[in-house]
Amino acid sequence: METRTVRLTEFTDFGLRAMMRLAAEPNRLFTTEEITEQFGISRHHLIKIFQHLSRSGYIVTFRGAGGGVRLSRPPQKIRLGELVQSLEQKQALVECFRLGGGACSLTPSCRLKGKLATAEDAFYQELDRSTLADCVYRPHKH
Repeated sequence: METRTVRLTEFTDFGLRAMMRLAAEPNRLFTTEEITEQFGISRHHLIKIFQHLSRSGYIVTFRGAGGGVRLSRPPQKIRLGELVQSLEQKQALVECFRLGGGACSLTPSCRLKGKLATAEDAFYQELDRSTLADCVYRPHKH
């Protein structure tokens, strides 16, 4: 059987991992250090992800001693498709999906664009059938 590939950005991958961990204990504050250590994500990269998730309304952040991050709403209320779309930050699946049509010379007569748009819609609709609560990550205790 052939392997199929849908590629998400590293930003989205790490964002999903962090959100799945926060979902395991939605009322608890997590420090950046906890998440970076657990998943091997650079602190700088995770801070950018948390800033985006905060601006997008998925998490709340608390500064200072005893600070950290937590989900802004229950994980059952966060649809995966919506979350992935937010994390992907309007990344175009293909050049012609870019704002203004991109630089693809096939755009005027391309018959692939509609099929890709339909597939992309189906991808997000399928993800939206599940919530973050369906993908909670709980680390193993030793």
